[in-house]
Amino acid sequence: MSAALVIGAFWIDYRDYLSSPLPLPDEAPLIFEIKAGSSLKRVVDDLAEQAVIEKPRYILLNARLTGKGTQIHTGEYRLEPGMQVRDFLDMLYQGKVIQYSLTLIEGWNFRQMMTTIHTTPHLEQTTLGFSDKEIMQAIGHSDEHPEGRFMPDTYRFTRGMSDIDILKRAYNAMTTHLAEQWPQRAVGLPYETSYEALIMASIVEKETGVPEERGTIAGVFINRLEKRMRLQTDPTVIYGMGEYYDGNIRRRDLRTDTPYNTYTRGGLPPTPIAMPGREAIHAALHPEQTEYLYFVSRGDGSHKFSRTLQEHNEAVIKFQLKGRKRSFSSYKNNEDDNQ
Repeated sequence: MSAALVIGAFWIDYRDYLSSPLPLPDEAPLIFEIKAGSSLKRVVDDLAEQAVIEKPRYILLNARLTGKGTQIHTGEYRLEPGMQVRDFLDMLYQGKVIQYSLTLIEGWNFRQMMTTIHTTPHLEQTTLGFSDKEIMQAIGHSDEHPEGRFMPDTYRFTRGMSDIDILKRAYNAMTTHLAEQWPQRAVGLPYETSYEALIMASIVEKETGVPEERGTIAGVFINRLEKRMRLQTDPTVIYGMGEYYDGNIRRRDLRTDTPYNTYTRGGLPPTPIAMPGREAIHAALHPEQTEYLYFVSRGDGSHKFSRTLQEHNEAVIKFQLKGRKRSFSSYKNNEDDNQ
């Protein structure tokens, strides 16, 4: 057989192989990992030992012909039934690694966020047992309180990424968003810094059961701040109670002073109390212009808003006391109360 025929037969076989399906065991998806420092030859040899790659020399030849043999990416890859060899190569060259996701929810506090991060499969854990300060130090912000500093969102990651990677991305996302939104805030708001707006956004996030009410609730709190009224919002009290909160908030809790008790202290609490989402931040920076000073839960997630203490007391009797008059803080002592 002439050399030309031999070369021609080899080339046909090479092209046919690239179009052939991978012989996956049991016709099921196969997950394999390329670790840092692995060469294409090492990857191909490993898959050949698993009988997935039948002609490894053709894979290496393709890498040389295309010049992409040094472009493989570390991570996990999924081989699906019916996938052709050329699909495998494209996946390898383009770095189409398996991506996992982690969702941080609006309204979670820092502890809830870290519990979720630390129990997320496939994510390397490097901060287990760290204090809050040590975690912030690990991401380069040891002088900051962690609460509210991270953007709630869904974050995708690949095997080999760590909790620090997620924390940095969430921190940077919040920092960037707040920096973009702060200059666009409404005129005349009683905030000196964007951090104070973040604190307000966290309160709005925790008080809002109906998204459409965010702007109104923010407007109520702005009105109270401007009139030097205490915010008197239960979520701040609950946050200040910490591990002592058992699911119920009592009158004595409202009277027990902590840095976060907005019934006993004026102004904003010292830090955010949760992770506010983008909508809550927008509401804090663009509150509804309203005359409302009070609101009370209707029991269905929505609120009844009032302009005067008398209206508010009547709303408390209707929605909280089921129409029965009995003493409560604003009714008995003529004190403002928006719980």
